[in-house]
Amino acid sequence: MSSLIVIGIVTGILSGIWAALSMSLELITFAGFLGWSTFFAVGGGSKGLKSTLITNISGVIWGFLMIQMSNAFELFLGETLGLGVAVALGACGMCLQSRFKWLGFIPGAFIGSSTFFATGFNVSGSIAALILGALFGYISEKGVHVLSPKNRG
Repeated sequence: MSSLIVIGIVTGILSGIWAALSMSLELITFAGFLGWSTFFAVGGGSKGLKSTLITNISGVIWGFLMIQMSNAFELFLGETLGLGVAVALGACGMCLQSRFKWLGFIPGAFIGSSTFFATGFNVSGSIAALILGALFGYISEKGVHVLSPKNRG
């Protein structure tokens, strides 16, 4: 069996488990897949898991801060301009935080922030699903490694 088939089977099985689990536990299914995608985009492995968790969660925090800033700016800038300024500052912050190595994967922060906005500002739901998705990514990588033909003797 080729490595591509192994990847397809492992990812397919775990994706089905995640979809069913997230629906039955009322978790945010798409957010889990975003955490999972971040894990692979950053390069996988234990370092990738750490980077995914840190940057995705930082993005959710930035999203929360953008909403708080927007509410404050709205008083003197109006709703639209206040939101625009808040998002500009938050996006700048997500980029600038990358000067710290452990916050260096900028797309992870943007994925976390986008998740927060897409969930209707659900901090805990976003964070829980992003974490579980990253863990499913890690598990899928390990499963592929164990079952891959090149790793069998």
